[in-house]
Amino acid sequence: MADQSLRVALVEPYLGGSHRAWAEGYATRSSHDVEVFGLPAIHWKWRMQGGHVTLLPLLERAVADRGRFDVVLATSMTNVPALLGLGRRTLTGARVVVYMHENQLTFPLSPDDEPDLTYAMINWASMLAADLVVFNSRFHRDAWFDELPRFLGRFPDRRHVSLIDTVRERSVVLPVGADLERLRSIERASGDRPLVLWNQRWEYDTGTTEFVTAIEALVSEGVDFDVALAGDRPGDDLPELSRLRASLGERLVHDGHADTDSYRSLLRRSDIVVSTARHEFFGVAVTEAVAAGAFPVLPNRLVYPERIPSEHHRSCLYGEGEFVERLRWAITHPGEIRSVVDALAPAMFGCDWSTQAPLLDRRIAGRSPPR
Repeated sequence: MADQSLRVALVEPYLGGSHRAWAEGYATRSSHDVEVFGLPAIHWKWRMQGGHVTLLPLLERAVADRGRFDVVLATSMTNVPALLGLGRRTLTGARVVVYMHENQLTFPLSPDDEPDLTYAMINWASMLAADLVVFNSRFHRDAWFDELPRFLGRFPDRRHVSLIDTVRERSVVLPVGADLERLRSIERASGDRPLVLWNQRWEYDTGTTEFVTAIEALVSEGVDFDVALAGDRPGDDLPELSRLRASLGERLVHDGHADTDSYRSLLRRSDIVVSTARHEFFGVAVTEAVAAGAFPVLPNRLVYPERIPSEHHRSCLYGEGEFVERLRWAITHPGEIRSVVDALAPAMFGCDWSTQAPLLDRRIAGRSPPR
């Protein structure tokens, strides 16, 4: 494709949270003409199964009104082969790019979930249908391709294994773009006690039990700190949240959803950001907090060794059974963590849209990034 601006249909059947932030952030900052087609971020299984049927009439109307798309940029919540099949007259000739925010093969199941191969197969078939597959981290790409042969080996015959290398060869890694430059202007605000920020979802895969247990242990020791809970959650009537509230009392300075202004205020005030994740393919929330000046206390697994520069691994990443120890150290050594953050925060800005939007622009147009 030539260097001119392209007409891009960004298809996101699960348009909410970090997915919405990414889609709208890219549409705003791309040099291409990007139009977002999305549905509310509920009923994720139904979105993967039927979202393409719901969204296709919107795509057809956009083509009728404004002309054909050069590129279909679909996320991992899209059944891409089904979309292309139904839209064969509308989307003919478009380059197809799949952006893998997550996948349904290596995402950990909660104890209440039963394995279902359907959704991992939708991801696999979508990659086969794509001209380009974009993963948001090396960890994500490697975890997918490591597990894929075992997944395909569960089927009775003609297992597609010979196609794995073909898909791998047309796969690249591009971090999630985020609006980090605005965080450079945030003026730090210190409180009377160190503030520990939890800004992830409150779900099984984020390791909430380990977090609550650690906070209770430090409170019982008399360690002096505050906590802010700012991630999405399925509801407020949760036993673990009740335990945490009872343990912290007035030290719980924020509890629940934070709008944009409130969240920026929390980032400005937070001294430490923590994760106890069992799953993380990128870590947008942690990246934002570190860019704003919070010291990260993160597990030495998943994407975090990739997100944190290697020279800071010893300070910021903890091993199995070390979370309480590392968090206690961070709370009680404010001067030492500040010197690490001053060196660490600039490393996050490679994920800013000013860098990532041009890279994604080139990739979806079929061009390699400049060397």
